[in-house]
Amino acid sequence: MSDRETIAVYDARAGDYAKLEPSDTPSDTLATFISALPEGARVLDLGCGPGTSARHMVRAGCVVDALDASAEMIGLASAIEGVTARQASFDDVSGTAIYDGVWANFSLLHAPRADMPKHLAAIHTALKPGGIFHIAVKEGTGEGRDALGRHYTYYTEADLTTLLESAGFSVGPYRRGRDKGLSGTDDNWISVTAHA
Repeated sequence: MSDRETIAVYDARAGDYAKLEPSDTPSDTLATFISALPEGARVLDLGCGPGTSARHMVRAGCVVDALDASAEMIGLASAIEGVTARQASFDDVSGTAIYDGVWANFSLLHAPRADMPKHLAAIHTALKPGGIFHIAVKEGTGEGRDALGRHYTYYTEADLTTLLESAGFSVGPYRRGRDKGLSGTDDNWISVTAHA
């Protein structure tokens, strides 16, 4: 994510965002992701936010590299014992066959649609063969800003499947839901687990 306006929103509202998911237990989706990883897995939490997911992964025995473009989010994530967090953008994903898993939970939806193929290609390269990739996005079409000024790109299941398969992933299963986010609106979302 390199959109300054989006980053500024997260810098200003990091504390509020952290309160959206205060649970002491991982979501069903995260628990399923963790259970599919090998013991002591190295995981990239891409767009880690305040580190909520990274905390659960570390507690499960994973070695977590957490990245976010927001300095305030990285400040919160870095305060979690065992989490290695650094400020970086999606363009900073590099390396070959170093991760057992990549968790991109409602983060890549802030990238412009035109940039998604290169981001997915870098993630595929960074994953070990057979590594698992979780991505969650808001469902829909087009691009635009929400009421807070954050840039979003919306995807259909068909869009996401085409992009992932083009990057070399095998795709499935999908999950769907509807939740209230930081902006206060209820939005439909889709997530998928893919394999390198």
